[in-house]
Amino acid sequence: MAGPRIIEILLVEDNEDHALLTADALDSAGIPGTTIRVHTVIDGESALAFLHRRPPHANAPRPDLILLDVRIPDRDGFEVLRAIKQDRSLRTIPTIVLTTSDAEVDVARSYELGANEYVTKPVSAAAYARTVRAIPRYWTEVSTLPPKD
Repeated sequence: MAGPRIIEILLVEDNEDHALLTADALDSAGIPGTTIRVHTVIDGESALAFLHRRPPHANAPRPDLILLDVRIPDRDGFEVLRAIKQDRSLRTIPTIVLTTSDAEVDVARSYELGANEYVTKPVSAAAYARTVRAIPRYWTEVSTLPPKD
């Protein structure tokens, strides 16, 4: 008998409160037979180091999903998104922009750069948690994640 399905999620978020709320919501998503592991980095350079398994992330797993804020330090989320979608080894990882911005220009730019989904963070903690819990459910129960390398 196989063990639980493991979904590795890379969360790129510099706001500590949002990171904790997101990780808690993902932990409580309650997808039967699935364990969700959240790996959090706080800036664009760390995100790319994680994805390319550069120190200090040499043993990082390949994420099944990336949750990416666009307002992060070093390299902003748009630069990270561009780098992901231009890299043959990374472009198939579903990348979801999860941000406070609801500006049409940010939405359009995200999709132009290859985002698979754009989610504006709700203001209330309860709505935020509901929204975040829905993300892995969609990508595991409705959609099909690409195979792991």
